Amino acid sequence: MLELRNVSFGVEDEGEKKEIIRDISLTVPDGALTVITGPNGGGKSTLARLIAGIERPHSGQIFLDGQDITDMSITDRARNGIGFAFQQPVRFKGIEVFDLIRLAVGRKISAADACEYLSAVGLCARDYIRREVNSSLSGGELKRIEIATVLAKSPRLSVFDEPEAGIDLWSFRNLIEVFEGMRRDIKNSSILIISHQERILNIADEIMVIKDGRLVNRGTKDEVLPLLMSTESAVRECTGINRRETAANA
Repeated sequence: MLELRNVSFGVEDEGEKKEIIRDISLTVPDGALTVITGPNGGGKSTLARLIAGIERPHSGQIFLDGQDITDMSITDRARNGIGFAFQQPVRFKGIEVFDLIRLAVGRKISAADACEYLSAVGLCARDYIRREVNSSLSGGELKRIEIATVLAKSPRLSVFDEPEAGIDLWSFRNLIEVFEGMRRDIKNSSILIISHQERILNIADEIMVIKDGRLVNRGTKDEVLPLLMSTESAVRECTGINRRETAANA
């Protein structure tokens, strides 16, 4: 179980401290798929980076299975069972997809083993296993390869920062199936997704809403999603702005 206790984080902006995360306390239970959502600029991605260890909180503590990991490095958190997928995946010139998956697994594996992870995210393994993880790959391809590496790690906690960003409709549908399969097949693990996509919210066991750096609501999908949808509908009615669907929701 992941637990955050009174976590705060800020940055210096033109000589003044700007608070991004404000005294957040929450838990992500084992065996659950939790989605964190909220308006842009509310602190969602920053919270994910704090959990992964990319950023360090200015106050508060972070625990994984009762162990204080607040001061742990990214590497040590990964060793302790946290997997993280960036909103914009990193490119690795000179490294093949096979090498990346093998590094994620942490032991020698066959090409056939690696292909299983690629197939799970909807990639034709024979076309990608020897490709370099460089600029020849599209953003959607990189995103799916990164998710395959998270699957390969079998982490205790998998954190996905807006996994739908930059992928096409078919990939998005496949992505939903991947998340549902992870929840079903990986026992006692947790999945935490940063997203505002309704289809991802619809598969959540619990939804948390972050606004202005604070946790303003949390509950089951049936409790929180209707409130989110009614709020969005009211905003559209007042502004006269039609909802523009992304490619993932087309």
